[in-house]
Amino acid sequence: MPRLAAVDAQTYWMSAKIPNDQFVLFAFDGAVRIDDGLLDGLRARAQDCADLRLRIADTRRWRYPDWAAGPVDRAQFVVHPAAELTWTECLDAVAQLAAAQLDPRVAAWRLHLFEKVAAPRGSGPATVAVLQIAHALADGTRTAALAGWLFGRPGPVPALPDRRRRSMLGGAVAAARAERGLTDDIEAGRLPAPPPSRPALLTNATPAGPRRIRTVVVDRASLRGRSTVTVEALLAVGTALAGHLRDRGENTEQLGAEVPLAKPGIRYVRNHFRNVGVGLYPDQPEDVRAARILADLRGGRQRAEHRAAPAAEEATAAVPAALLRWGVSKFDETVRSPLVTGNTVVSSVNRGPADLRLDAAPVLLTASYPALSPMMGLTHGVHGIGDTVALSVHAADSVLSETELDDYLERLRRVLGAGSSPR
Repeated sequence: MPRLAAVDAQTYWMSAKIPNDQFVLFAFDGAVRIDDGLLDGLRARAQDCADLRLRIADTRRWRYPDWAAGPVDRAQFVVHPAAELTWTECLDAVAQLAAAQLDPRVAAWRLHLFEKVAAPRGSGPATVAVLQIAHALADGTRTAALAGWLFGRPGPVPALPDRRRRSMLGGAVAAARAERGLTDDIEAGRLPAPPPSRPALLTNATPAGPRRIRTVVVDRASLRGRSTVTVEALLAVGTALAGHLRDRGENTEQLGAEVPLAKPGIRYVRNHFRNVGVGLYPDQPEDVRAARILADLRGGRQRAEHRAAPAAEEATAAVPAALLRWGVSKFDETVRSPLVTGNTVVSSVNRGPADLRLDAAPVLLTASYPALSPMMGLTHGVHGIGDTVALSVHAADSVLSETELDDYLERLRRVLGAGSSPR
């Protein structure tokens, strides 16, 4: 079996300091009977996917961990008590799942099932499935593909190709030259410069206390105003968050978001993305804000297409395992910074057509809740499937109390033109 790529091993080792399991929610239209037949079918489907059979074997400190294949364990399917749940009660239960992070040496994913949930859409009670998956196994885009396979989408998830590794010295030299070229291109105006770091705000406080998740569900058509769904969601978050922070005495002139973007080119690794800073420009007119947000996103993609980006990836891939493991061990997650890339995270993934099924129940919606971190107490997810988009919020009590979270959700609903919150 192959070894973990350097970036995926780093993600795995960092999870001991900053938990990073992903929680991918799907609501299906109908109260599906969760019995042995259904679970056996899901298990067989997972068994037919190479990635879903993987675990991590990390037994030698001087080399990268290996991927090890094994059978899918029935214990990876967790059926929660069959009590009728409101939508908020279900989300509260999902938020609590993060307290039990995966050990990917035992299992790199787990599927949670909730029956009889009053979802915000559908013809009656819904069934909610939550795929909990280690970030080392898959980023958001690949997780969507794995979940799609699990819930009936045809076509296997493509295997990752091998990458030829440079020597550490050769990789470092090539990366340094390419980085100088990137700097020259930015200074000459051939590429846009990245936005500067911005001051940390209340939302960058260390997460403490209970953590809560909430979701606003809208039609995709309502987010196709001036630009893409991602830009429209960033506009909505910028408006709602600026209003919330101004009411608490914060200066929001430089308000911005950290946005994960899929990298271009061949995917050699499981975490094939980079984070970019995007200004939210809350003091500007709406059309100007949309144009500037779109420009920041395009700038991030253009810099990712520069030869410096793959050169840096190749240099990272050449770092010896012992050196990278040592570097992770020295990372101090308690250190605070006055400057940040963004004051919140906004992660956006299109999960494709609404062709997923749990038994005979069609998918209604999908959502995810990006993990909090020591410098990020508020995150957002924007996830679409078919004609439905969910804009989700994940907040620690130290950043948004329960009452403040309700107020913030109402701000988002007003901006989005969404209806009142289902309870």
